[in-house]
This record gives sequence, C-alpha cells and structure tokens, in this order.
Amino acid sequence: MDTSGDGSAPHLVLVHGTRMNAAQWEPYRALLPEVELLTLDLPGHGAQVGQEFSAGSALAAIDRAVRQAREEAGGVPPVLCGHSLGGYLAMMWAAQHPGEISGLVLLGATADPRSRLAGVYRGFARLLPVVGPDRMARGVNAVMRALGARGEHAQLLPDGAAYAALPAAWELVMTEADPQLLGAVRVPVTLANGQFDQMRLHVHRYAAACRQVHVVTVPRASHLMPATHPEQVADVLRGAWERARSA
Repeated sequence: MDTSGDGSAPHLVLVHGTRMNAAQWEPYRALLPEVELLTLDLPGHGAQVGQEFSAGSALAAIDRAVRQAREEAGGVPPVLCGHSLGGYLAMMWAAQHPGEISGLVLLGATADPRSRLAGVYRGFARLLPVVGPDRMARGVNAVMRALGARGEHAQLLPDGAAYAALPAAWELVMTEADPQLLGAVRVPVTLANGQFDQMRLHVHRYAAACRQVHVVTVPRASHLMPATHPEQVADVLRGAWERARSA
C-alpha cells in the first residue's frame, strides 16, 4: 500500500461492490494522493474468490481492514466507504461498531432492500445459472464501458469468477440491510448516488435515519459511477475524509 498520507489523519477504508474487488479502487490512489487508502477483497471476490461468502466472513473482512487502518494511523479511527454491496455491508458493520470509525460513506447503497427491487435482484440471481457467469460478465462489462468506464477503470473490470458469490451476497443485503441500522451510527454519514442510479430510490429514508448526514447526487451518473465518474466520486470521498479529519 502507498504511504503518502498524514499519520495523524484518518485512513480511508474502501469496500468494493458485487463481483468487483480491491482493484476497483486502485485508480483512486492517484486521485486522492493526500489520503491513505486501504482496500480489501470481500469473500468470493478477487484474491478471496474461493472463499464462501457469508455475513460472518464478509463483516470479518471489513473488521480486519478497519482495525489495520486504525493501527496504521496511530489509533485514529478511519473513514469507512463502500460501493453498492460494499456500502450495505459497511452500513451493517458500522451499526455493530458505532465508535470505531470517524465517518461512513455509502455510494449507490440507498435503495431499501425490502422494496420491489428485491424481486428484480432475486430474478437476476436466478437467471445467472442459465446465462452463465462468463457471458454475464461480458455483457455487464460492455454496459459499463458504454456508460463511460475508460482507461484503467475499463481494464480492471472483472471476469465471471466472482459471480458465484452473487446470490448469497444479495440475499444477505435483502434480508439484513435495513436503513434503520443507520440510527446506531454516531459519526457523519455521506450518502452519494448517481443521478440515474436505481439505488438512489430511497435515499430520503436513509437520510432520515442518520444522526448527521450529507447527501450528494452526481449529475448524469449511474450506479456505476466509481468507474464512470471517478473524479466526482473522489471529490465525495475527499469531502468525507476532510470532515472526519477536522472533527
């Protein structure tokens, strides 16, 4: 990991989305040179592709990363950020450990999983074995490139290997990721979504549950904004990090 950050400032722990991995965040090192970034692979993704995905294994991975970030920063609690699946998991972890971070950022993770969207995602999971993970990956990656993933972001798009974890990951989100969990989070929360992101649907429910909240909408962006709008997402992350550092 690069070591360009201030030892007295919080680290930024970044949790990737479904089928992605820690490499999703590599381009952000150049975009956020002043911030110490710590990334991780969730179970069933990246270097952990052979590990079974479960609530316990996923939250344990985040727990290890947060503790490492805090130790490396001399005891300063990190800012925890997650995109999509990573955002829901970050919210779940933060609700269980309210005093162990200095800020929480949810990117594309403000659709209530109890809504009608749950049926859509369960249907997608049932379709996966029919279509096949590699073919599904090629189709999704083509969509991401069409929506604006360029350069390093396009090169880092994953193959079908991580799709094995998808049904279990989404089932966990749809049964456990209640927006009311944010009521237990004592630190500032940033809720950021693309203007055209389906996961922005219930952002007001999530905002209402927060004690301190900052809501951001990235114009003309979709759910894939970390890959298609990296500069704007970096601005969101920088803002949350600066607020945590000042506090």
